Amino acid sequence: MESLKQQAIKVISALPENVDLDEIMYKLYVIDKVKKGESAVREGKTISSERLKKEVASW
Repeated sequence: MESLKQQAIKVISALPENVDLDEIMYKLYVIDKVKKGESAVREGKTISSERLKKEVASW
């Protein structure tokens, strides 16, 4: 299993040479959030779409 550092290096290495720091940080941020979301789904930590609609409506 790849370490977090190895995953980050792999992602950054795949970006174009002229990438700026904001783009690198955003890419890593999105990947982190997707991985956390996948983990939450595997662990059953989700809510129904109906509950989400109710929560959003209360904003």
